[in-house]
Amino acid sequence: MSISSINPVNGELIQEYPADTVNQLREKVELTHQSWLDYRKTSWQTRSAGLDRMAELLLERKQDLARLMALEMGKPLKDGVAEIEKCAAVCQYYAAQGEGFLKDETVETAAGKSYVTFQPIGVVLAIMPWNFPFWQLFRFLAPALMAGNAGLLKHASNVTGCALAISALVEDAGFPENIFNVLITSSKYIQEVIAHPLVKAVTLTGSTAAGMSVAEQSGKLLKKTVLELGGSDPYLVLADADIELAAKVCAEARLINNGQSCIAAKRFIVVKEVEEEFTTLFRSHMAAKKTGDPLLAGTDLGPMARADLRDELHGQVQECISQGAKCILGGNIPDFPGDHAFYEPTILSGIKPGMLVYKEEIFGPVAAIFTAIDTDDAVRIANDTNFGLGAAVFTRNAALAEDIARNQLQAGSCFVNTNVKSDPKLPFGGINQSGYGRELGLYGIREFVNIKTVFIQ
Repeated sequence: MSISSINPVNGELIQEYPADTVNQLREKVELTHQSWLDYRKTSWQTRSAGLDRMAELLLERKQDLARLMALEMGKPLKDGVAEIEKCAAVCQYYAAQGEGFLKDETVETAAGKSYVTFQPIGVVLAIMPWNFPFWQLFRFLAPALMAGNAGLLKHASNVTGCALAISALVEDAGFPENIFNVLITSSKYIQEVIAHPLVKAVTLTGSTAAGMSVAEQSGKLLKKTVLELGGSDPYLVLADADIELAAKVCAEARLINNGQSCIAAKRFIVVKEVEEEFTTLFRSHMAAKKTGDPLLAGTDLGPMARADLRDELHGQVQECISQGAKCILGGNIPDFPGDHAFYEPTILSGIKPGMLVYKEEIFGPVAAIFTAIDTDDAVRIANDTNFGLGAAVFTRNAALAEDIARNQLQAGSCFVNTNVKSDPKLPFGGINQSGYGRELGLYGIREFVNIKTVFIQ
């Protein structure tokens, strides 16, 4: 059995990788655990130095790593470079802050001495998607290594080259051999890895269905999980918003990574009195994005990651149109030489309850415009979803914006007058069917540690 990496621009085979046997998977788990037994005793200074060196290597190799992403999943070079720079930043952040986040905390009790200490738990399995092949992993790996844990990676099959490049970075940065291992396998064998007694926890970024499956498997074994799942992020455009700003930001937010992001804007909920103005400007910004070869400097949007994903997206668009949605931009599979997985930037308007796009996540360059009567109606529509990852609101009323973001929108991250994004300094994650647990910031590094009480009489 082998794992194939296919170029989404032209459908050509990039490389085939021999898949690990079941015995090889077990051996990698055991080797990682053995490496951890020594690594957990290393000093904060040693771990910090390793992360700083990895940041240096990421920046030195960013052009090559961006090219690898372009080939394997279609990310434009400029976006790939930005992704690698962000990975370097998260390494630097935890190198500087990790010790402070995990230092012992004294608690005054009846004991002669009592405190809370944060101890590494061992081997953590990361199951990661293809859309941000480096960032999704590094926002787990940097805090995990700083906390003294070890890591296993089951990456999406189409970005196996990226997975192995990350493994090389860890090794070249001076971390111990086998402290991080890549599992080259299909998803059907991952249940056995989760069940291995030396795997102590699992983190997954992916679909809600995948999260439910991993949560079920891990829960039966009482293993900790962090799940960052799907999203159908609402962007509210209120009557007093700066419409030009809102339209520009919303277009950029929808087309992040060619629309293939959990926190890409997906539902645009516009108060009726500014809907026409917003729609005109929004359409103009969406249409101006240049689709093409991700290896070319002027490309804004590359292909979708796989042809089957593009075809599924097109089917969703057609179903929405058949349900009464109006397609005011795109909606077609481009017809040009070399096309394999491209899709046009698309806008659907007139969205009503019962339409597919009203409740389901659309993963690709397709925007849906909802009409709201007023601010309260906009908030109601925004919260009428099973998801809860990110949300944004556009208004010139600062007090109202903060109240909506803080108290009214049901999501893990709420942004005002800008697009939702992850930041190493801030916790990131969702609620409801968008998952649970947090990555990044103080809360992210404390997800996979034993929060231990020590009481000395």
